[in-house]
Amino acid sequence: MDLGLTNQVAVIVGGANGIGKAIAQSFAAEGAKVAVVDRSPDVAAVAAELGTGHLPLVVDVTDYPAMQAAATRIEKELGPVSHVVVTVGIDSGKGGFPFWNLEPSDWARVYTVNVQGVVNTAHAFYGPMIERRAGTFLFFSSVAGLTGSQTDPPYSASKAAIINFTQCAAKDFASYNIRANAIAPGMVHTPLQQKVYALATAGMPANERPTYEEWCDTKIKRLAPLGRMVDPEEIGAYAVYLASSHARNVTGQVLNVDGGWVMHW
Repeated sequence: MDLGLTNQVAVIVGGANGIGKAIAQSFAAEGAKVAVVDRSPDVAAVAAELGTGHLPLVVDVTDYPAMQAAATRIEKELGPVSHVVVTVGIDSGKGGFPFWNLEPSDWARVYTVNVQGVVNTAHAFYGPMIERRAGTFLFFSSVAGLTGSQTDPPYSASKAAIINFTQCAAKDFASYNIRANAIAPGMVHTPLQQKVYALATAGMPANERPTYEEWCDTKIKRLAPLGRMVDPEEIGAYAVYLASSHARNVTGQVLNVDGGWVMHW
């Protein structure tokens, strides 16, 4: 299927690794010009892997002036931005069960990155897109934001906030022919998932601690009817589809890519 993304400019915020990197690869494979934005210097290597004509930018999503400057530079060097994807997300580094195992101060950084970072990005890029009356935004929630996951309450709550912001943005953008959607992944093989594993098994005796692969297999079979993990490349495929004209009537939606973990009716 030709998704019609050739030479369109896609900005992937959080593109240095994991889901963001896979999405950058998917856009590049469709012929898009990709700006890989992340606070990690690894963006240079990712952009180089994509081939020629792509732009790496080291920017902290919590720094709004820096995001504004990045948006200006991308428009100047790559051309008009058509698609903005924000995959950034951090956890608190602590476990819930119950929530008071965390301190109130543990929430601030998570919200600053996971929520304010998304808002900063939307503000930095929306202006020219509105003038052109075209474009898409894709934000990232999580099944944790749909289920009230106790594993990391600040993370779960921040991802629920992304769902609401996506819906608000979709309504605001609709009259300008701009769409906004979100993806809520389940268990994905990423560095963040490995952190969750380390946290979940930290108190186990060494002789009883499962390997990462064993832990993932047991958990996913318990939670998801399909019983299998999600690969970042799968998320990339959904991201480029949602950016394409094939999804022109899809906006304000949350796409669960989770093996059936969360079902709506």
